[in-house]
Amino acid sequence: MIFKRRDHPGFWNRLREIVFPRKGYWRGFDYVKKRLHRLPDSPHRIALGFACGALASFTPFFGFHFFIAAGIAWVVRGNIIAALFGTAIGNPLTFPLIVTASLWLGRWMLGRGEGQSDFEVVTYAFADALNSTWFTVKSWFGYGPSMMDGILGFLDEVFLPYLIGGILPGIVIAVISYWIVGPIVAAYQLRRRKKLAKRAEMARAASDAEQAAYRAEADNV
Repeated sequence: MIFKRRDHPGFWNRLREIVFPRKGYWRGFDYVKKRLHRLPDSPHRIALGFACGALASFTPFFGFHFFIAAGIAWVVRGNIIAALFGTAIGNPLTFPLIVTASLWLGRWMLGRGEGQSDFEVVTYAFADALNSTWFTVKSWFGYGPSMMDGILGFLDEVFLPYLIGGILPGIVIAVISYWIVGPIVAAYQLRRRKKLAKRAEMARAASDAEQAAYRAEADNV
C-alpha cells in the first residue's frame, strides 16, 4: 500500500506514545476540539454526548470507558461519537487526580477511613486484581490454587469505593463539560453556516455576472 508505514513500532513504543506522545497532549486536545466542531448534529446532542464520555471516565472500568460512554449516550440520546471523544477527559494527565479523589471520596462516603488513595497504590491494586483473576480462572481447570480472596478484597477495598466516589465528581465534570461544549459548538456551527452562505452568495453573484456577460456578448453579435 502507498501510505503504509515501513517501520512497525513495537508494543512498548505504541504504549509510550499513548502515555507520553511525542507531539504533546495539546495536539490531541486540539484534534478532539476540531472533530467535535465538525460533527453533523445539534450542539445539545454533541454536548450531551461529550458529557457522557466525561462521566464514563470517572468509573473504574478501565478498558471499557468507550462502551460505557456510548451506552450512556445512547440511553440519553446524546451523540455517540462525541461521547467517545468525551472519554479524553480521562487521560494520563488527569487520571492520577481522578483516581485519588474518587477513591478518597468513596471511602469517606462508606465510612472506611482514609486508607491509601495514591495513584501508584491503586495502580498496583488493579494489577494484583488482574493477576488474581488470572490465577483463579486457571484454578477452575485444575492449574494452581484459587485467589478469589484477593479478588474479593480488591472489590471491597478499592473497586467499590472508587465506583461510588467517582459518581459525584463525574456528574459535576459532566455538567461543566456540557455547558462549555454546547455554546462552543453552537458558535462554530453558526459561523460555519454564515461562511457557507457567503460562499453561496458569491457563487451566485459570479454566475449572474457570467450570464450577464454572455447575454451582452450575444446581443452585440
